[in-house]
Amino acid sequence: MRSTQDLAEGVARFQRDVFPAKAELFARLATHHTPHTLFISCSDARVVPELITGTEPGDLFVIRTAGNLVPAHTPGADGVAASIEYAVAALGVRDIVVCGHSACGAMTALAQGHDLSGAPAVAAWLRHADASRARTAAGDIPALVRQNVLAQLANLATHPSVARALAERRITLRGWVYDIGTGGVEELTSTTGADTAAAPAAAA
Repeated sequence: MRSTQDLAEGVARFQRDVFPAKAELFARLATHHTPHTLFISCSDARVVPELITGTEPGDLFVIRTAGNLVPAHTPGADGVAASIEYAVAALGVRDIVVCGHSACGAMTALAQGHDLSGAPAVAAWLRHADASRARTAAGDIPALVRQNVLAQLANLATHPSVARALAERRITLRGWVYDIGTGGVEELTSTTGADTAAAPAAAA
């Protein structure tokens, strides 16, 4: 089991080996923040957006939530909505990816009807996936993972900043499913404005 000592040693390696090798990049990032993609993924520790996509620091603006859930827009502020708005309206990201994954604990709990009475906050949060569960056969975890990604893309489009960017064709929404065991990435949708297509993405 790794410990906080391992984390401290990792920081030391970063400062000794990684940072000097990318000193020019970090010098630029110290004054510039221009990510091209908002990447919304599950909080699962096995899903590492930068590793999967082969991106550098500064490329992705990342939101991670249990089950990669994106609540539909409602009046009032919350952390997910604020991060979406900032990425789209202030940073001008050109793409938004919602990335689900195999063996997702949140989707497994829903698909198999786990008792979440001991985790009321988790149960309340997962209600954002009720519509996805209603459209999926009980127990079919892979199908629920996919249906959930599609539902979160629909929820994204309810956010005013995203709706405006879509209407002006300034942004593309993509739905991905990452397979932990194989490293494969399946693209479910690619949507700009009213255009929708479905095709497999290359394996990461």
